[in-house]
Amino acid sequence: MPTLVTRFLRHVALGLLVALSLAGTAGAQTAAPAATGIIQEITNVVGLQPRFELRATREVDNAAAVVYGGKRYLLYNPDFLAAVNRAGRTDWGGISILAHEMGHHLNGHTLRAGGSNPQDELEADEFSGFVLRKLGASLAQAQAALAAVADDEGSASHPGRTPRLAAIGTGWRRAETQIAASRQGPAPSAAPVALAPAARRAVGAPARVTQADEADDEDDASASSSTTPVRLVGQLTFRNHPDQPYYLTSGLNVVRVADDDTPVVVGHLTRTNSTDFPYVLVDGRQRRLFISARGDVYDPQGQCVATLHE
Repeated sequence: MPTLVTRFLRHVALGLLVALSLAGTAGAQTAAPAATGIIQEITNVVGLQPRFELRATREVDNAAAVVYGGKRYLLYNPDFLAAVNRAGRTDWGGISILAHEMGHHLNGHTLRAGGSNPQDELEADEFSGFVLRKLGASLAQAQAALAAVADDEGSASHPGRTPRLAAIGTGWRRAETQIAASRQGPAPSAAPVALAPAARRAVGAPARVTQADEADDEDDASASSSTTPVRLVGQLTFRNHPDQPYYLTSGLNVVRVADDDTPVVVGHLTRTNSTDFPYVLVDGRQRRLFISARGDVYDPQGQCVATLHE
């Protein structure tokens, strides 16, 4: 976490120290129930499974995300976490450290060789701030651990205290914005999607025009005819499917063209009262994505997953 963390703990070849701790020698133990509960809370917030093993061990000085024998571990020294909580005068300190190390695993940092670097540390700090806001921490509580133990000056592997506190603040505010946007937007329906046989339509024709489309744009009201094309106003490009175009209609529907040239409505944009995230994209399974004023599309975990552009 801070610069006092042993530098080599993020390598796959961890050496005898970590090998002994993972093998269950003196000083190694299973994670305390409280720590295990914290990890479960964090993974629940980001919607992921904890695909790593949590170990409490006094063979490490503090905490580290490591890979050993092809398996991912999150190691922590319970005495160190207790000391951080005392120094920061809040139990959120230890939680933020575990969230930071989880951020290394979930951002894929431990899959790369080379050990710690400032960019990875800032990404893990930002993840920590995001998660702690989702769990209910104030910004000061999210920053307490780093404020107490981080060095003022940076190094080749870790930034200094000021940029790291700023990164936590960035993640915390992004979560705060998403929470605010969710509160201000209309509550999504709990009804499951109703499946019906798809009728063939010409490319560019709407799969279905909803009342929301008609309210958003009069042009889409005239599109109730299956032969009337929908006006396209933008395109969504998803990072995990860059070759599959998704189009935004003037009625704020998101449309994908199937392999047989049939247009399929896969989601709808809803306006919010947030200036940072003015739109929320809800798909047919009631999953939500948050669209920033710049057109960046974020999932509930705070990851940028797509871009909305002309």
